[in-house]
Amino acid sequence: MPDLATTSVFILEIDSVEMGSFRKVSGIESETETIEYKEVTKDGRMIIRKQPGAMKWSDITLERRIDSSHSLWEWRKEVIDGDIDKARRHGSIVAKNSKMEEVARWNFTDGWPSKWTGADFDAGANDVATEKVVITHEGLVRA
Repeated sequence: MPDLATTSVFILEIDSVEMGSFRKVSGIESETETIEYKEVTKDGRMIIRKQPGAMKWSDITLERRIDSSHSLWEWRKEVIDGDIDKARRHGSIVAKNSKMEEVARWNFTDGWPSKWTGADFDAGANDVATEKVVITHEGLVRA
C-alpha cells in the first residue's frame, strides 16, 4: 500500500525560477464545456446528444504570508503598466511534502497575474497578514 502524501507547502515557479512558497492554492482545474443538441432517431424518438466543446481553465489563486519579497507585486505591475505581453509567462505550481520533496507538479501556459490582494490589517486581531495573487492562464497540465 503506498504512503499517503501530505503536502505542507506549494511553490510557484515562473520560467523555472522560484517566486515564493504558499500555504494555500485553489483553482487547479480544467473543464470541457458540454454542447447539447437534439436528434431524432429512426423510430421518431427525440434524444439529446452531448459533445465536448471548448476547454476552460480556472484561474489559480495562491495565498501566502506577507514577507519582504516584491516579486509578485513587480509581476502584477507589468500588467498594471499595460505590458501584458511581457507579463505572460509559463509557470508551475509544485506541491512539496514536509521533507521538501516534490509530490506533484502542474504546469501552466501564458499565465499573468489578473488580481493581487494585500492584507487586511486589524491591530486588535492575531491574524497573520497575507497576500493573494490570481493567475489567469491559457492551459494547465499535470507533469
